[in-house]
Amino acid sequence: MLHICCAPCSVMSVETLRGMGHDITGYWYNPNIHPYQEYKTRLETLKGYAGSINLELAVEDFYGLRMFTEKVVSDIAGRCTFCYDERLRKTAEKAKKEGYDAFSSTLFISPYQRHEELLETAYRVAKEVGIPFHYVDFRPYFREGQRRARELGLYMQKYCGCIFSEEDRYLKRSKG
Repeated sequence: MLHICCAPCSVMSVETLRGMGHDITGYWYNPNIHPYQEYKTRLETLKGYAGSINLELAVEDFYGLRMFTEKVVSDIAGRCTFCYDERLRKTAEKAKKEGYDAFSSTLFISPYQRHEELLETAYRVAKEVGIPFHYVDFRPYFREGQRRARELGLYMQKYCGCIFSEEDRYLKRSKG
């Protein structure tokens, strides 16, 4: 089971895993994505893309604004820690419940994620939930995936999805 954060990040992740001989199911669970229109746009883009490449997609359609902000408001700088754990844990639990061999995530393609923290979280969650984590460092495929996503006309977001990340993006722009 492959947790998918967005269609563009899935392009090379899915292709790479399929090229390794894996039969995968995509899984959408992203309560960190805000505002609502951004959440729906990313989800609908992924649904369309998954259909175009015959990727089975399980969708946990939960717009988690209140849950996410309540969990991170006391430590906004550390929000990624909660976000990684929440999404990977939910993926691992679903994968185990439904009898999958392992789980992974397209988050491992982004050079903007805290890769080592993400990796540590994935292995910890795998141990706690009792299902293997399948690690592939997709980062070398990031630029190619972005290029292909543009060619396919996929919606290309400008931030990870978290409203605080969007704020950071605007603050950096205003200082430049």
